[in-house]
Amino acid sequence: MEPIKIANCSGFYGDRLSAAKEMVEGGPIDALTGDWLAELTMLILARTQAKYPGSGYARTFVKQMEEVMGACLDKGIKVVSNAGGLDPDHCAEAIAEVADKLGLNPTIAYVDGDNLLPRMEELRAAGIDIINFETGDPVADVDYISANAYLGCWGIVDALNSGADIIVTGRTTDAAIVCGPAAWHHGWARDDWDQLAGAVTAGHIIECGTQATGGNYSFFKEIPGLERAGFPVAEVAADGSSVITKHAGTGGAVTVGTVTSQLLYEIGAPAYLGPDVTSRFDTIELSQQGPDRVLVSNVKGEKPPKTLKVSMNSWGGFRSDLNLALTGLDVEAKAELLEAAFWKAVPYSPDDFESVTSTVVRSDHVDPATNETATASWRLTVKDNDERKCKGIGVGVNDMALATIPGFYGLAGSSFGKPFGVHTSGLVSADLVPQNVVILDGSRTVVESVAPPSDVVVAPTRPAIPSAPAGETRRAALGLVAGSRSGDKGGNATLGLFARTAEAYAWLDEMLTTDKLRQLLPETADHQIERHPMPNIWSINFLIHGILQEGVAASTRQDGQAKSLGEWVRARHVDIPVSLLGNSA
Repeated sequence: MEPIKIANCSGFYGDRLSAAKEMVEGGPIDALTGDWLAELTMLILARTQAKYPGSGYARTFVKQMEEVMGACLDKGIKVVSNAGGLDPDHCAEAIAEVADKLGLNPTIAYVDGDNLLPRMEELRAAGIDIINFETGDPVADVDYISANAYLGCWGIVDALNSGADIIVTGRTTDAAIVCGPAAWHHGWARDDWDQLAGAVTAGHIIECGTQATGGNYSFFKEIPGLERAGFPVAEVAADGSSVITKHAGTGGAVTVGTVTSQLLYEIGAPAYLGPDVTSRFDTIELSQQGPDRVLVSNVKGEKPPKTLKVSMNSWGGFRSDLNLALTGLDVEAKAELLEAAFWKAVPYSPDDFESVTSTVVRSDHVDPATNETATASWRLTVKDNDERKCKGIGVGVNDMALATIPGFYGLAGSSFGKPFGVHTSGLVSADLVPQNVVILDGSRTVVESVAPPSDVVVAPTRPAIPSAPAGETRRAALGLVAGSRSGDKGGNATLGLFARTAEAYAWLDEMLTTDKLRQLLPETADHQIERHPMPNIWSINFLIHGILQEGVAASTRQDGQAKSLGEWVRARHVDIPVSLLGNSA
């Protein structure tokens, strides 16, 4: 059977609105997919749903369907998206309204069952705990505003087998929306581990849209047309291998480098856990097959865990963020005076708040040529359940304005008394979360989320790697010889680094120990760090526990999603063998 061509048109809620039309009109495809559901998105949708019941889905997807639905039906393109969010049924109904408006008659389906929020009391009463992913203890007994298990691909397969043209889901994994069409097209069984692992890998590569075609790529200067990068396509073959490509004439590029970079995005161990299969990223082989065509092959799979991941959000209280300029000389002394004056001005002490974070950000330059490069900042964040207290600290800014440091002024980012969410990752037994497949005005079926048993154990691929180069070294930026990709997983940060030659990987693997990473990134010093080398793709992945605190909405870091962590480490200087530096020496 011919490979199925699966296109992506969204990497997050808010991605390029025209992407669906670009992918449908830009070249032949068999399926159109898009990912809308980051962990933060579930919190955003929960807030929307609370204000407007039934609206907890991505309305931009409905707009895209209005633009491409007719063309998809004419060309036989299946549409699969997790844009249903917290209300996949209402999302499906909104698409049906669009179809009626256009005079079209697609078969529309939705997949749910992921929403555990209405079942929390029932589960507790039955003595069933959702286990905290990090601690292994039951999650806190608080009032959650969302709790969604990550479903796999088999509900999607069932809907496609039932003739659905457009399928919306709730919280499936990002890769499931690609794996589902591939499994349906090729008729895979639930224990075709290697094929499923290959499709999940392809899904992981294209789920963030243009990140696979050069977006957010460390060596971006090598990528043409990045002012308007094209979205990716995965051509998934019957054996699970895939070719990652893009439509001709679009910006960006698909290279072994761009694919490697995306493979490292927001993963932990190379045994990539999912509800349908454990995909062994330490077996992947990558090869450039031609311009903008990268073959992803040899991916091995094992049975998935018996549990599903659960994304949970709760209200953490209120926070106030203060961001004041420190310009010119005596930056540290100015920050000390501001902090002392602030607590004199407000009717509270630091002990009155549940959390206080004070940071001096040294963005100032020596002998600055501009006002901006003369400026650092003092940032203060307080958190508490009492909104009144958080809002009440605003008076402190006014009291300090004419009475403290020279050059006093405020920077963007200050706010008072804003609610914030806390993210928790849990685990629940897969047999408790079946998938409900509903064809609008038609059938309703239940698909179990339990995978078949298997004794398959996969060994990692261990390619021949030369010895690390010796000889003369030069102090230079790590990023001259290594790329990176970083991101968030709840309160954890993921940080992957990759080399572009076997010799550079040998040196990177020898040099970049966990202790060395702590030295290069001092902010990681007090955090547990996992290190996972993947010589098959010349990469090392780190998982830094807890550095993002309670997730992006609660984090007090300037970059609460760790998107720039990789570029920070690339900017650090280390002793690099001159033989690796080439023209950069």
